[in-house]
Amino acid sequence: MNNMSCRKGCGACCIAPSISSNISGMPQGKPAGVRCVHLDAENLCNLYQKNERPKFCITYLATEEFCGSSRDEALELIAKLEVMTITY
Repeated sequence: MNNMSCRKGCGACCIAPSISSNISGMPQGKPAGVRCVHLDAENLCNLYQKNERPKFCITYLATEEFCGSSRDEALELIAKLEVMTITY
C-alpha cells in the first residue's frame, strides 16, 4: 500500500464512506454516498486542520489502493470497500 498525496478537489473520502461519529453539522454521522456538510463547492474540506475534524478523517491516508488513479475511481473503490465492510 503506497501513500500518495490527495488530489486537490477530489473529495471522494468526504462522500463515499460512512462516518459513524458525530460531525459538527451532522450529529448522527455521515451515511455512505452523502457529501459531508463541510465539503465545499471545490470539494475541499472546511474542517481540514481544525480540532473538530473527525478522527476518521484525520487517520484516513490516501493510497493507490483506495484512491486509484482518478476521482471517479476513488469514489468507486471507497464505495466498494464500504459495502464489503458493512456489519449486520
